Amino acid sequence: MAEMSDSNLDKTTIIQQAIASCCGAIITSLLVTPLDVIKTRLQAQSNPFPRGKCFVYSNGLMDHICVCENGDSKAWYKKPGHFKGTLDAFVKIIQIEGIKSLWSGLPPTLIMALPTTVIYFTCYDQLSEALKSRLGKDNEYIPVLAGSLSRFGSVTVVSPLELIRTRMQYRKLSYKQLYTCVSSKVATDGWFSLWRGWSSTVLRDVPFSAMYWYNYERFKKMMCKEVGAREPTFFIAFTSGAASGSIAAVITLPFDVVKTHRQTELWESETLKIPQRDCTSTWAVMRKIVAKNGITGLFAGIIPRLFKVAPACAIMISTYEYGKSFFSHLNEKMNQRP
Repeated sequence: MAEMSDSNLDKTTIIQQAIASCCGAIITSLLVTPLDVIKTRLQAQSNPFPRGKCFVYSNGLMDHICVCENGDSKAWYKKPGHFKGTLDAFVKIIQIEGIKSLWSGLPPTLIMALPTTVIYFTCYDQLSEALKSRLGKDNEYIPVLAGSLSRFGSVTVVSPLELIRTRMQYRKLSYKQLYTCVSSKVATDGWFSLWRGWSSTVLRDVPFSAMYWYNYERFKKMMCKEVGAREPTFFIAFTSGAASGSIAAVITLPFDVVKTHRQTELWESETLKIPQRDCTSTWAVMRKIVAKNGITGLFAGIIPRLFKVAPACAIMISTYEYGKSFFSHLNEKMNQRP
C-alpha cells in the first residue's frame, strides 16, 4: 500500500493535486454548510445574539466572523424561530425560506476555503515527498512535520485576507476605500497588524494538523493491510479521515474555544471600535476561562465541533484521495499510449 501511495504521488502533478483539493473543498462546503446553518438557527433561538454584535460561524472547514444584523450578513442570522429540533428546523427552513437558505453561508466559505485548502493539501503532498527523499519513506514523523508546516503556511497566507474580509462584511467598502483603509492601518500599526489573531489560529490549527495527518496515515495503512488493499478505497479514506479528525478536534478543543473568544474580541475592536479587554494573549484568555468556568469551560461545544469536524474531514480527505487516484490512473493511461 505504501509503495502504491508513493507512486500515486509521483504520478500526480502539483496542478492535479490543487484541482483535487479544490474539488474536495467545494464538495465538503456543499454538504456540511447546511448542518451549520441549522445549528446557528437553533443557537439563535435558544440564545439570541445581541444586536450589532458578532458570532463565529463554522462549517468544519472554515471559521467566519458574522455580524448579527447588518447588511448581507442577515443570511446567517435570522430572528429566533420556533424549531423543535434539527429535523424540524431542516424541514421548516426549506418550507418557509426555500432550499437555497440552507446554503446561505456558502459564498464567503468558498472565497476563503478554496485558497486555504489548495495551499494546505498541495503543500502537504509536496513536503511529504521532499521529506521522504531525505528521511526515508517509512519515517513516521513525516506526516507530523508535513502537516504542521503546510498548515502554518496556509494560515499565515490567508490570515490578512480574513481580517480584510471581516472589515468588508461590516461596512460595504469599494476596493479603493478598502485599499485606503488597509494602507492607513499599515501606516499606523505596521505590516504585522494584518496578522492580528494569527497566533491563536496557529496554536489551534498546527497541532490539529500534526495529529490529524499522523493518525490518518496510520489508520489508512492499518485498514489497507487489514482488507488487503494496495491503495486506499473511498471507504478507507472516509473512515480514517473521520476518526483522525475527531481525535484531533477533541485534543485541540481548548485552543478552539480561545480562538472563538479572540476572534469575537478582535472583530469588536476592529469594526465597532470597542477597546479590547486586558486579557489578549492566548494563555491569559485560557486562564480567564478556567477561572470563570473551570477546566470544563475549555471543552465547551465539544459535541457541535465533532459533528462539524468529523464529517468535514472525512468528506474532504476521501474526495481528495479519490481525485488524486483519478488523475493517477489518467496519467498512467496517457503514458501507456504509443
